[in-house]
Amino acid sequence: MRLKKGDLVRVMAGNDRGKEGRILKVLPEAGRVIVEKVNLIKRHQRPTQINPRGGIIEKEAPIHASNVMLVCPTKKEPTRIGKAILSDGSRARVSKKSGDMLSD
Repeated sequence: MRLKKGDLVRVMAGNDRGKEGRILKVLPEAGRVIVEKVNLIKRHQRPTQINPRGGIIEKEAPIHASNVMLVCPTKKEPTRIGKAILSDGSRARVSKKSGDMLSD
């Protein structure tokens, strides 16, 4: 999976199409990501010591990685991600739209 925690992504398909947010968690075995303020669900929570009142809380649910695209930091548009091999032999992520290297 080429997406990483902390990447800014835009949702391209689904009910939250067009929304942007940072990736909070990557679930590579399921091919899903959790994006902040996207795909919110309501969860009925029992009272606990941490949350003594309980009640209905809203939290982010996973969304399939194919439904999000990384936002290019220079052009501020969704872009695909490629791999480039650097002179020292290491690999880096590259924006297909602008050709710029992305931070890992």
